[in-house]
Amino acid sequence: MSARSKARRRALDILFESEQRDMPALEVMRARREKTDMIIADYTVDVVEGVLERQEQIDEFLSTYSQGWTLDRMPAVDLMILRIGSWELLYNDDVPDGVAVSEAVELAKMLSTDESPKFVNGLLGRLQQLKPTLLA
Repeated sequence: MSARSKARRRALDILFESEQRDMPALEVMRARREKTDMIIADYTVDVVEGVLERQEQIDEFLSTYSQGWTLDRMPAVDLMILRIGSWELLYNDDVPDGVAVSEAVELAKMLSTDESPKFVNGLLGRLQQLKPTLLA
């Protein structure tokens, strides 16, 4: 697993814990740094902060283009994966679009249901197609 893949996974853990514990993600990240020997890579911080900064717009895109699924109905882990993938796809020019989608699909394969990789791939693929108009 590459350093960036590990950083994404750690960002997912932080965002998921934040949602489940109803705590701000930056607080969760700070607590992990202070209370564990966990090393939090710079890219993990970039992902968490990027998702938080753009979450309202990302969630709007996800709810608009996910067919038949409201954000409330999505498994929490899938929603966090989609937020990370969307941020990388739409707002992080350092990550090629295909890498953003495939990394999100890999997280879904490792951490979610059998149907999740296909769902994540389809929704992020749709956002990838619409990227020029979404960001216009």
